[in-house]
Amino acid sequence: MDPQPPNRRKRPGAAMAEVAGALELPFVLVGMVLIGGGIGYLLDRWFHTSPGITLGGGFIGFVSGIWEVLRKLTRDRRKEG
Repeated sequence: MDPQPPNRRKRPGAAMAEVAGALELPFVLVGMVLIGGGIGYLLDRWFHTSPGITLGGGFIGFVSGIWEVLRKLTRDRRKEG
């Protein structure tokens, strides 16, 4: 009897890779807003101001989140051809 090779893990198909990429985008956007707003909140507490720097940090986080999402989408399109 010939021993059978061990089962190799299958790579996810193209459809699963697309789903994983699509599910990542909202987390990137929300994460950037939370990071920007959190840094703004800490700076507001440190400078004893209220809510100006928090709102500015949240806005900067939002813009950078949109930038990152667009960067990921255009990178994926370039990979496809």
